[in-house]
Amino acid sequence: QVQLVESGGGLVQPGGSLTLSCSASGSNGIAYGMAWYRQAPGKTRDFVARINPDDSTTYADSVKGRFTIFRENAKNKATLQMNSLKPEDTAVYYCWSRGSWGQGTQVTVSS
Repeated sequence: QVQLVESGGGLVQPGGSLTLSCSASGSNGIAYGMAWYRQAPGKTRDFVARINPDDSTTYADSVKGRFTIFRENAKNKATLQMNSLKPEDTAVYYCWSRGSWGQGTQVTVSS
């Protein structure tokens, strides 16, 4: 079972930027699909962005043009660069890959 470790959450003002990282164990140099989801208090866990094995990407409409997902470190790390952050981006962000979830990292956008 793959283990996912997230990092990079925090508090940022509206309009600011944050970078989230997700490191996956056991990739053995193979590029698997990796994705980010988020869950705000009292709401469902929603899709944010995905990078496919061929490095093509998909984004939720709400983050298109502001967030970028890309792969690093011999294919076992997915980074989510978040720019122009809005208060509605506040949530716990979860990494997903190969049927497993990370522990989540809090992102708070507030002045």
